[in-house]
Amino acid sequence: MKLKTDLPYWVRGDTNAFFGFGVNVLVNVLTLTSLCLFVVHLPERSVFGTILPALGIALVFGNIYYTFLARRLARRENRSDVTALPYGPSVPHMFIVIFVIMLPIYLKTQDAVAAWKAGLAWAFIIGVIVLIGAFVGPYIRKYAPRAALLGTLAGISITFISMLPAARMWTMAWVALPVFALLLVGLLTDIKLPGNFPIGLAALLVGTAIGWIGGAMSVPDVTAAAKDIAIAVPNFELDLLISGLRDVAPLLATAIPLGVYNFTEGMTNVESAAAAGDNYNLRSVLLADGAGAVIGAALGSPFPPAVYVGHPGWKAAGGRTGYSMATGVVIALLCFLGMFGLLGAIFPLPAIVPILLYIGLLIGAQAFQHTPRAHAAAVVAAFIPNLAAWGTGLIDNALAAAGSSAATVGNAALENAGVVYQGLVSLGHGAILAGLILGGLVAFIIDKRFVNAAAFAVVGSALSFIGLIHGEKVQWNANWEVSLGYLFVAVVCGLFALTRPEPRVPEPGEPAAMEGAEVHEAIAEPEPEPADGTPEPAVHSGR
Repeated sequence: MKLKTDLPYWVRGDTNAFFGFGVNVLVNVLTLTSLCLFVVHLPERSVFGTILPALGIALVFGNIYYTFLARRLARRENRSDVTALPYGPSVPHMFIVIFVIMLPIYLKTQDAVAAWKAGLAWAFIIGVIVLIGAFVGPYIRKYAPRAALLGTLAGISITFISMLPAARMWTMAWVALPVFALLLVGLLTDIKLPGNFPIGLAALLVGTAIGWIGGAMSVPDVTAAAKDIAIAVPNFELDLLISGLRDVAPLLATAIPLGVYNFTEGMTNVESAAAAGDNYNLRSVLLADGAGAVIGAALGSPFPPAVYVGHPGWKAAGGRTGYSMATGVVIALLCFLGMFGLLGAIFPLPAIVPILLYIGLLIGAQAFQHTPRAHAAAVVAAFIPNLAAWGTGLIDNALAAAGSSAATVGNAALENAGVVYQGLVSLGHGAILAGLILGGLVAFIIDKRFVNAAAFAVVGSALSFIGLIHGEKVQWNANWEVSLGYLFVAVVCGLFALTRPEPRVPEPGEPAAMEGAEVHEAIAEPEPEPADGTPEPAVHSGR
């Protein structure tokens, strides 16, 4: 078989994916910029002169690297339909580092720079943990059922990625819904616009036009934002990072579980890409994720980047290898020029965010389409911890806006109102890992593989005991009640294992419940390069 040497850097579908993914990252960078300026009250010179350029460096190198991985995979498997993994600032982490790490320090000291130093140290620790996870993650992925991996990813996508954009859409539905409809027609059907005009760009232009015609935007705002454009070059901020690391102990309680969250999310995103046909080397992906966070922190950014949810969506939109690199380069240039204020004044937010709801639809559907039908309950089980984490976040934010808190209101009063707050908090802590454990348990029980189920229950017990799941912080005996509950599950499964039941017989043509060791051998170990330059036979999962 002849090796493809003429793999194009850009195809027509990359245009759709670029506008969709680029807008996604644009919204996130606009959001973190606002959080720095208006929550922690960092000086504009620090935000536009250091943090954004540092983030830009991490993004441009990360996206170029993932483009390289995609092109290497395409050549290895002699395919032209490989889609690069999307990469950008981690959305959950940007809120956590602001509200959990930086804001309390700012409120206590009224020193925004001290808060910034803590954020840099926290992001650095996250990166180190992900680097360690690069050597652990492949083995987790090797033995975890696909329903657990894709189910917990779908739970994140539907809640944290899609629900806030959906709410914003309905605050200005007359702008957002036409955009959403165009995206659905262009990305979920085979209908093309005249001249094959990119549907992502068309949707953004239509939404922007409606917003301006309807009076939702302001010319003076654009004029004012244009005055803020200036060139900023990133430099190493090692003094700030080292100063923050001197008081690292209080940061570990959140950095350790969130570092584990990061590499677990990266693992599930790689599994999602494999289900869509692109089998990436997990270790290579996680090493880049960790390196991006470490380098970004050294340059002055407290926002760890990560592989994004949504690879199947960009693949369905026609994206291949060019869209990721183009997004990294363009977003980096915008960071260096400080243009995010101007773009926020030009494009109405409701015209931008529908793409995130589309991603939620794709990832949610994939979790059911690429797992055995018998495992549908396991997929839903993996959703549940993420739903709990999202719900408690809404409760906490609503109470904080009212000048109160759950502790002030009291668990009894909340339960009387139908809100089992304490249970939701326990269920939602470490949601992605908890979803992985819960989804795996259900999938193995459905398959009558009770030894595997017991093993997952024991792992869940250990993680609960040290607080990586179902615990407010990492500590010894973080939640003994939940830990004991998982041990009882292990006992129940062990007793059923003694009966030696026959495992569930797969239905004809159903997707694999779990990737076999022979498939994952190429993922757990670095991809070898043939000595003679001849491509090795491609390894496909059959989906």
